[in-house]
Amino acid sequence: MSRILIRNGRLIDPESGLDEVGDVAVADGRIVQLGGPIDDFTPDESVDATDRWVIPGLIDLSARLREPGGTRKADIVSETRAAAAAGITTLVMPPDTHPVMDSPSVVEQVVRRADHAASARVVPLGALTLGLAGEQLSGMAGLAAAGCPAVADGGHPIRDSLVLQRALDYACTFALPVLLTPVDTDLATGCLNEGPTATRLGLPGVPAAAETAGLGRQLAVAGGTRARVHFGRLSSAEGVRLLTGELGENRHLTADVAIHQLFLTDQDAMEYDARFHLDPPLRDIVDRQALRQAVADRVIRIICSDHQPHDQDAKDGPFASTAPGASGLDTLLPLVLRLVEDGILTLPRALATVTVEPARLLGLEVGRMAVGGAADLTVVDPVAPWFCTRETLRSRGHNSPFLGWEFSARATHTLVAGRLVHRPDEA
Repeated sequence: MSRILIRNGRLIDPESGLDEVGDVAVADGRIVQLGGPIDDFTPDESVDATDRWVIPGLIDLSARLREPGGTRKADIVSETRAAAAAGITTLVMPPDTHPVMDSPSVVEQVVRRADHAASARVVPLGALTLGLAGEQLSGMAGLAAAGCPAVADGGHPIRDSLVLQRALDYACTFALPVLLTPVDTDLATGCLNEGPTATRLGLPGVPAAAETAGLGRQLAVAGGTRARVHFGRLSSAEGVRLLTGELGENRHLTADVAIHQLFLTDQDAMEYDARFHLDPPLRDIVDRQALRQAVADRVIRIICSDHQPHDQDAKDGPFASTAPGASGLDTLLPLVLRLVEDGILTLPRALATVTVEPARLLGLEVGRMAVGGAADLTVVDPVAPWFCTRETLRSRGHNSPFLGWEFSARATHTLVAGRLVHRPDEA
């Protein structure tokens, strides 16, 4: 394994508070020296990080890679390479694959494919119930042994509250966090936020009550257990209010938000552009502001891309008939940094939402920068303007709602377990 020396970068580690110019020495997949000039290390390769930042590799808490079962749209090789080019070193993969990740054999298949790709890490989440049908509990001990650090409903909430309670209790016996989707599916039958924009466009709306009804029931059930419960992709001001009220009583609760919810609103869909057909839907400016404030107040501690690559066919047709979801790997890092530019977050806090916070949730070793720790690192050029176009996206999914945006930062080098998996000549 190569010995790599990263020289003269601004070293930023959100967990320790490290923020200084210095060097990082990597050997055998680990950080062996950190900070200050390093002169007593003989590298096989050097990276000049002058005027650049060196940060822990990003962890994306929700990235659908479309394999197994949807390789017409993307696959593990294409999306892990796209992630590496975007500075993301760990992709957390929901269990709603085909077949569902409800058995060790499917999980092991995903792990093998990710190892073969030799790019970003892939962390599979086990299915909370068999087939994600919400009826029979999955074999969580086997899923954990196969490599799942948590279990999830994969966007298919359990409708039976007794089954949900038993699933939370069962996961607790194995110390597995449970990732839930806060939605009442009976209310979430539309394709855009219920409000003036949906009415003007003649599109069926999804009320905020779809989120609060689902979230309220899940909070009530979780309150009667000792499970560590995480709510994925909050989208509304009312959802934030509900969660805030519970956090003082239950420290085992956490939540995340998709990065696009912090920048876009339902008004972006005024031209019936299916790139803005998302699930949960884009809501109004009041909701967006509440979500931004929740991230600033640490009510929401994690930001994810909610990466859902689609081919062109899936996004062609009338808005309501198209597949929901956005390609998000390529734009996660620059959008998180734009929250700093907008004065929403400090730089260390912004980085924490995509590094150490998801690592803590799942009990992962990565997401930090410390001597002896895993050498998952990203070198960032903070002043490297680029336009988001179909040609500049590395993901096979070109369904980004940020096409045409100009960004001011990008990853130049990415290390996973001490291996350089992305460098400038691969751009």
